[in-house]
Amino acid sequence: MTDHRTTTPLLLVSGMSGAGKSTALRTLEDLGWEVVDNLPLTLLDHLMAVPSDEAGDETADTRERPLAIGIDARTRGFDAGAIVRRIRHLRDHAGRNIEILYLDCAGTELERRYAETRRRHPLAQDRPAVDGIARERELTEPLRRWADQVLDTTAMTVNDLQREVRHRYGRDLNEQTVLTILSFGYSRGMPRNADLVFDMRYLRNPHWDSDLRPKTGQSSDVAAYIAEDPAYEDSLTRIEELLATLLPRYQVHGKSYVTIAFGCTGGRHRSVHVAERVASYLRREGFSPTVLHRNMESVPHNVAEEGSGTYTQDNRDVIS
Repeated sequence: MTDHRTTTPLLLVSGMSGAGKSTALRTLEDLGWEVVDNLPLTLLDHLMAVPSDEAGDETADTRERPLAIGIDARTRGFDAGAIVRRIRHLRDHAGRNIEILYLDCAGTELERRYAETRRRHPLAQDRPAVDGIARERELTEPLRRWADQVLDTTAMTVNDLQREVRHRYGRDLNEQTVLTILSFGYSRGMPRNADLVFDMRYLRNPHWDSDLRPKTGQSSDVAAYIAEDPAYEDSLTRIEELLATLLPRYQVHGKSYVTIAFGCTGGRHRSVHVAERVASYLRREGFSPTVLHRNMESVPHNVAEEGSGTYTQDNRDVIS
């Protein structure tokens, strides 16, 4: 049986108020960590001491998730020295995989942040923020001294901090972004959730070939017809190279979902073929896209697609 005492990570996130603890915890949650913030120390001790698989009512998926616990000087009964001693005991004698992340920041920068947000320091409700900062630094010093990682956020933006947390505690970046390749027809409207949209209507249209019209972009005959367009190879190569450049940047900046849409008039031929080609290219580059064809099975319903005829709308498109 797997010993969760040693394999399931537990991260204690602490530091100076205003240094970015909430941002760090939200980022860890986005990365798949189970996150708990500002528990009473009695419950904190229980969470640190008891492996998840002894909880009884937790699923196997929950037990496998790493746990991050946020704690700071506002926690009732806060005693940094006692927390450090407890963590060292659990590491040395119980085999628990526990780390401490301490978020630090220069006092002048913390003062500026509190002034900009007009918030009161939690340890200086009726005094200047500088007094609360000094008191908190003294209270949390044992945690900083014994921290496995100290992250100074003085010169960081929120995005910088998110990126650093993902770099230190994230898994394989390719697993973090859900990538979808979508084909669609402009005649049925633009997709609402697309991050990037490429218009394929500049390519020759198989719809005007009576033999190819009933087929879709997944047909080799349709693919060959589209590929004969003089602009095809150069333009698709440029699009693929662009995506290979952009997608890692989306991942670095923590974008959880990316949808790339390819459109043509009806969404059955050109967009379908290009979506399949680009998805194959991205798989070779190490990505794992899901391919969706929104309108591939739709019946042509207007003169732009059919060339003649009319249509009515009755929960579906009907040619007459």
